[in-house]
Amino acid sequence: MAVKLKGRDLLTLGDLTLEEIIQILEYAQALKLKHYAGEAHKLLSGKNVAMIFQKPSLRTRVSFEIGLNHLGAHAVYLAPGDIKLGEREGVADIAKVLSRYADCIVARVFAHETVASLAEFASVPVINALCDTYHPCQVLADLLTIWEKKGEFEGLKFAYIGDGNNMANSLMLGCSAVGMDVSIGTPPDYEPNQRIVDMAREIAAERGGEVLITNDVMQAIEEADVVYTDVWTGMGQEKEAEARKKAFKGYGLNAEVLSHAAPDATLLHCLPAHYGEEITYDLIHDDPRSAVFDQAENRMHAQKAVLALLI
Repeated sequence: MAVKLKGRDLLTLGDLTLEEIIQILEYAQALKLKHYAGEAHKLLSGKNVAMIFQKPSLRTRVSFEIGLNHLGAHAVYLAPGDIKLGEREGVADIAKVLSRYADCIVARVFAHETVASLAEFASVPVINALCDTYHPCQVLADLLTIWEKKGEFEGLKFAYIGDGNNMANSLMLGCSAVGMDVSIGTPPDYEPNQRIVDMAREIAAERGGEVLITNDVMQAIEEADVVYTDVWTGMGQEKEAEARKKAFKGYGLNAEVLSHAAPDATLLHCLPAHYGEEITYDLIHDDPRSAVFDQAENRMHAQKAVLALLI
């Protein structure tokens, strides 16, 4: 393979070059074909992966565990109460101990500093399975889905409507890296991290694209080839739910809003969805432009590629 990823960590898509992202996506496509052809691909036979979860999960846990099973590896799931990361025992000690047992650490945590510390002290690859700042594995699955639906990246307009959260941060980095124009539409005071906006704009400039941050939904979505949204209130923000509903009024996707995108726009949502808030039920379940469940499936294929390449 052209690019060597073995032994690397995956904390943010900002750590990957365009060539590395494309390699992961191509490998994910190859593994997906093997999966559907019923061909064995036990590339990680005999390997063990420790999965640290501070947050509950459906797609992340199941896609990693079943993906590891396909690859012939064994997953050890560590629930929030099992090790109480950083409370019962320090992050450095946990990282060093798990490095003696496992061939890789997958971590779904609250703070980015936690997964960064795991990577600092671990001697095996660490994969960020979500933190408050980034969600790189989700965006690799998103890029795989866009590639499948559109056949290319360059020249596409990608629009994200909603909270400037970890998804917005990672989507800016990933979509800019592959040559898409990115527009982010958020309410005032909910824009994405400015440092990451600046980073994404630097990446976009190198690829001939641009990153637009706006409070105008129609400006963001106009003629977009890909439209994406996420929940308004994430895990750990439950006390802000009512205030967020008021702030995000007018930022939900429905048929009328989506009509301003390109006629053949691909619709994405990383799930879980709060119907009637950021999106209507019919768009995800009945609209032919929805690729939401293809996107969910692609979590498994993209993560299998990451696991196989890093381990």
